[in-house]
Amino acid sequence: MSLALRFAWRELRSGVAGFRIFLACLALGVAAIAAAGSTAEAFRQGLASQSREILGGDVVFSVQQRRFSPRERAAFDRLGPTAYAVRANAMAETASGARRLIDLRGVGAGYPLLGRVELQGAPDLAAALLSKDGAFGAAAEPALLERMGLRTGDRFSVGPATFVIRAVLVSEPDRLGRGFALGPRVLTRVEAVEKAGQLAPGGLFGEAVRVALPASADPKAVIAAVRKTLPKATFEARDRSQAAAGAGRLIDRLEYFLGFIGLASLAAGGLGVAGAVSAYLEGRKPSIATLKALGGEGALIRNIYLIQIGVLAMLGIAIGLAIGAAAPFAIGALAGDLPVPALFAVYPEPLVKAAVFGVLAAAAFSLAPLARARLTPPSALFRRELSGRLKLGPETIGAALAALGLAGLAVITAPTRMAAAGLIGGAAAAFALLWALGLGAAWSAGRLRRAARGPVRLGLANLAGPGSAARTASPAIGLGVALLAAVVLIQSSLLAEVTEIAPRTAPALVFTEIPGAQAAAFDATIAANLDRPGPDRYLRAPMITGRIVRLNGAPVDLKRIAQGERWAFDNDLTMSTLDGAPEQGGVSQGRWWPQGYAGPPLVALEQDAAKGAGLKVGDQITVAVLGREIDARIAVLRRIEWGGFGSNFAVTLNTGAIAGANPRNIAIAKATPAQEAAVTGALGRDFPQVNVISVREQLQSAAELFGRVALAIRAAAGVAILAGLLVLAGAIAAGARARAWEAATLKILGGSRAQVLSAYLVEYGLVGAVAGAAGVALGAAAAWPVVTQVFKASWSVDWTGVVALLAGSASVTAIGGLLAAAHALAQRPAPVLRN
Repeated sequence: MSLALRFAWRELRSGVAGFRIFLACLALGVAAIAAAGSTAEAFRQGLASQSREILGGDVVFSVQQRRFSPRERAAFDRLGPTAYAVRANAMAETASGARRLIDLRGVGAGYPLLGRVELQGAPDLAAALLSKDGAFGAAAEPALLERMGLRTGDRFSVGPATFVIRAVLVSEPDRLGRGFALGPRVLTRVEAVEKAGQLAPGGLFGEAVRVALPASADPKAVIAAVRKTLPKATFEARDRSQAAAGAGRLIDRLEYFLGFIGLASLAAGGLGVAGAVSAYLEGRKPSIATLKALGGEGALIRNIYLIQIGVLAMLGIAIGLAIGAAAPFAIGALAGDLPVPALFAVYPEPLVKAAVFGVLAAAAFSLAPLARARLTPPSALFRRELSGRLKLGPETIGAALAALGLAGLAVITAPTRMAAAGLIGGAAAAFALLWALGLGAAWSAGRLRRAARGPVRLGLANLAGPGSAARTASPAIGLGVALLAAVVLIQSSLLAEVTEIAPRTAPALVFTEIPGAQAAAFDATIAANLDRPGPDRYLRAPMITGRIVRLNGAPVDLKRIAQGERWAFDNDLTMSTLDGAPEQGGVSQGRWWPQGYAGPPLVALEQDAAKGAGLKVGDQITVAVLGREIDARIAVLRRIEWGGFGSNFAVTLNTGAIAGANPRNIAIAKATPAQEAAVTGALGRDFPQVNVISVREQLQSAAELFGRVALAIRAAAGVAILAGLLVLAGAIAAGARARAWEAATLKILGGSRAQVLSAYLVEYGLVGAVAGAAGVALGAAAAWPVVTQVFKASWSVDWTGVVALLAGSASVTAIGGLLAAAHALAQRPAPVLRN
């Protein structure tokens, strides 16, 4: 080993000229994985460091469609300082008649327990919410002022209550912990929301209390104790570890997706690693042959170059880690104000994980060329042959173990191991298919050249030759194109769903808070302004909020319910009632009850939720609604098109199940923009308490947000394309000497510059076209199940993006070929042929 170290050190002193592509490929993949992990960790640490502020306390208890009872308030107040708040969607109206849905939040005197509310135009929250001259003080988001043409000091009304905007609401410390809002946020006092008529029994409002616990208290134990004290109370409870649970899950999945792109870049760049090692060993043939002729054993040869490759791999990994560690700081500087708090620092764990990925990738792709060098006899080396046959040995075993370790580590560190295994398996299968396609393209080129003439024949011959880029570069380029194509096609389908399909199939307007006693009058107002719509354009139904609390008499056990279907059992649900089958029943099992049914309670349940809980027609569920529990037998399991126009409730009871109650109603309608404006105005006169939600505006906002996110993901997927281009550059560099000899020979034989350039253009252009077409096909195969099965959306192909990918792949590789040809033609024939 000491002799191997001496020889390795001597050769390393000559520099890294042959290993630039090796270093670039390795650094690129490691940097992508390290950047994804470091950025995700920065957001996790930011959330953890501000978890109490994000939640607004140590624990939060919340209820829907009711206020806390005196007994509940007493239990909460004993825990420590509290801050109560109510929240409802409401319609704000100005003196000019402009109406807009707002997210109206009323807070108590103790708000906020932690952090501070940032305002413009008022010295503090108390001044902003001060009631004076019969008007309640309010702080409103800039979006409301922009959309309704208001300024600080202007007034608007919500029902019978008048509000004056005393400040612009910049931020609230607990905004992230409260989730999505349908309209601009307005902050006021609890009594103002009550005066506005938004807290009437059965309304769509909620109340929450945030509690600051003593430092020694365990939040989870406190929640458990409260549930034990109030066994029959139905409330949600979260502690500071769940301050922004949705954001945490999103960060986990985004980290894995971006990390997977980095891993794919490592795999694609692995061909560049293997090619760089092979090219380097090709140049060291005389040294290897001399050492073997003088008695050097194969193990000594392997160790000499293994040491060099190990040292250079560490250098490449170090470069990648430096870039990955710096990436979060760059993102923070470029992005400015981020919606999620981040604590940017150098975090060792994601860097160590990225380094391990880099070491395994370097080993998996470097050991096979070393095995060939060790097994090749001296006579073959002196004849410039490095074609030792791979046999089972330390290098091949090590390469196989490294490849398995690479896949295993990716699966173990993923948030969802089954999905990770599918991604890894799919990537491996795609890589194998692309490799086989490259071999097939080379074989086909060899057959087609017989029918070609001139530069085309030369190009096809090069494509079929032993140094063909079809074998080396096309798998890497194809994998990069496949990743980018999958992202483009998923984005185009989902964007089409939001911008084209949903506006056609979904309602344009949703109406909430319709008084049950005035339902007929409301229908008449809608009919007058929508030109008497039929059931295909207007539907109304009662709406109640409740929860499934027992299944076949036993309390709900979430552990026994499929993870993807727990949404129907671990939260309050919006439910409805129907007197008979709707227009679109969607029955998969069972039968709807007839009109006028007056027997024991029956229920229609969404089929996937039922399947996840192991329920079937005839089973019994118990739902807690309107302050009582109802045992209902499952009569129907139904398919629901969530984005469509219909009665889309996961739980639907027969009308008689809540006989005597008079719940508020919800309605949906299809309308043109002009009809939307007319309906909104008419309801402002006749039904000011009814909330009007413009689905068109929500879809537009969703499309804008999705477009920004998709652009960032496309940029990340472009890393894999870059890895493929590095492999192409490595293949060109590795064959530079042979290409120069070939160009010199063609010149001597009378070949023109145009003929040589055309031959290279044909060869590399075909490589890019084949790799691009295969990559797009594989990307479409990966995107289709994601769109149709995971997102339940319609398949839509972005042909512009597909054509751009195909043209870009062919053009970039063709340009690479022209550069290689220009370099070869720039050399004088005589010196090249003498060498």
